[in-house]
Amino acid sequence: MSETSAGRREPVAKASRLVVKVGSSSLTTAHGGLDEHRLVALVDTLARARAAGQEVVLVSSGAIATGLAPLNMPARPRDLASQQAAASVGQGLLVAHYNAAFAAHGLQVGQVLLTVDDVTRRSHYRNAYRTLHKLLNLGVVPVVNENDTVATQEIRFGDNDRLAALVAQLVHADALILLSDVDGLYDGDPGHPDSHRVRDVYDPNELEKLRIGRTGRSGLGSGGMQTKVEAAAIATGSGVEVVLTSTDEAWPAIGGAEVGTWFHSRARRRSTRLLWLEHIADGLGRLRLDPGAVRAVATQRKSLLPAGISAVDGTFTAGDPVDLVDEQGRVVARGLVNYDSDELPALLGRSTRDLARELGAEYEREVVHRDDLVVLRDS
Repeated sequence: MSETSAGRREPVAKASRLVVKVGSSSLTTAHGGLDEHRLVALVDTLARARAAGQEVVLVSSGAIATGLAPLNMPARPRDLASQQAAASVGQGLLVAHYNAAFAAHGLQVGQVLLTVDDVTRRSHYRNAYRTLHKLLNLGVVPVVNENDTVATQEIRFGDNDRLAALVAQLVHADALILLSDVDGLYDGDPGHPDSHRVRDVYDPNELEKLRIGRTGRSGLGSGGMQTKVEAAAIATGSGVEVVLTSTDEAWPAIGGAEVGTWFHSRARRRSTRLLWLEHIADGLGRLRLDPGAVRAVATQRKSLLPAGISAVDGTFTAGDPVDLVDEQGRVVARGLVNYDSDELPALLGRSTRDLARELGAEYEREVVHRDDLVVLRDS
């Protein structure tokens, strides 16, 4: 990591496909309602990028905030049902505002509401992929949000920063621009004269060494900035350049100017399902592995079979994420399980061949297939 950038950010400036995420704080008034002037200014910037030949996907928060006034709610509700009701009313109004603002530039928008299942389960993933790519091919600007009206606490992305990172991977974006009410990541309270903006991050893990300030709204300890750093880790780990900056600096950021904080891409593209498992999903249960199974999963990158499991904890169904732990209870991997929790106890310690012979061919499958598994700690 360095405090200075060498030259223009060419990988960002040359991005042919962008995902731009804007948060509620950048679209709302001091009273919490939608600020139409801010929305129009953002759309003007994105239309400018489109005119320059770039494809744009917009991930926008603001549905709940937009629904407050029509429902006579003085502030954002805390209970899930009221949030879902506000989102249901507000989402249509929000997209209507975007539709009018983009239409002024001769551009059409298409609403895409996603849940976790849409980017993690194979059949849903293919549908989301086809829809977004078709919209882009037709010259439409997709406006993406989490489907707050149906998402429950257990299946939420948690925030639109991480949703935007997964969407960037889904549409094979070249760059992700995270817009906020602060102009970048700081090494302390941004209001303190001794704090400095971090211009470049080559590995999000290095931020632990900086002891990023925990006071002020842009410190790493605050929820908003923490999730943006996590989103940057997801996107850069899949080969996407990320710039975190303020909404006022959206156009300079898109053009590669040295504004905000640039998180440099670190890897080739990875499966969205695996990115979600590693960075977002919570294990709904735990499978305790014997030492041989730990080595097979963590070192040899093999699938998990019933023979290597010594205990099952929690309640889950086939397709849920579960944590794989060693004999000391340390999490070594996370994966999508192929059995319900009540099926597994009778299978533990037995070979798939014996299970198939006794119970049928369908029991010859892995408990967690290696393609649905991420290693979180080497053995």
